[in-house]
Amino acid sequence: MNLGSAKTFVILAESGISTVPTAAVTGNLGVSPAAATSITGFSLSADATNVFSSSPQVTGKVYAADYTAPTPSNLTTAIGDMQTAFTDAAGRASGVTELGAGNIGGMTIAPGVYKWGTGLLIPTNVTLSGTATDVWIFQIAQDLTMNSATKIILAGGALAKNVFWQVSGLVDLGTTAHCEGVVMTKTSVTLRTGASINGRLFAQTAVNIDGSTVVEPAP
Repeated sequence: MNLGSAKTFVILAESGISTVPTAAVTGNLGVSPAAATSITGFSLSADATNVFSSSPQVTGKVYAADYTAPTPSNLTTAIGDMQTAFTDAAGRASGVTELGAGNIGGMTIAPGVYKWGTGLLIPTNVTLSGTATDVWIFQIAQDLTMNSATKIILAGGALAKNVFWQVSGLVDLGTTAHCEGVVMTKTSVTLRTGASINGRLFAQTAVNIDGSTVVEPAP
């Protein structure tokens, strides 16, 4: 799936990004059309050019819509690409519908496109088993909820960059939960205390993390 220029961000949101320190984010952050004031908890330090900021919690750069050019136009493009990828993922033909009636706890899931007309609950560990070229797309009509201390496990060479969670509701990762893949939500993403992801967080509203580890996937 083509993420376009959104792929240059590990967290990309439209209305805000907040953290409860200390989080550890590897990759770039971006928010647009919201301004830098909507990025909270990061102790941002603006670069001399005002094109980007840095944060002790971020290994990468932080961008906002009110920074100096070319940042605003770059962010507008990235947000557009994020929305296009969301629409692309939502439009893929599904091979499996309503797996587990919306509860996939304990399952080992093969590559493919999976669709739910409800929310999706992950109460216990889930394994995605496939090769380095296999792709998973999860189309979720409502919320995605991972219970505390649950994990998405990749097996057989599966790669986080090839896993896509397309969520029309909100995304909630419980305390110390661990997710793998690119999360694309129509609303918000919340990572509760100590939750982590190897992937990306793309939200059409806000992203909220709490002492979380967010690492962009290997290319």
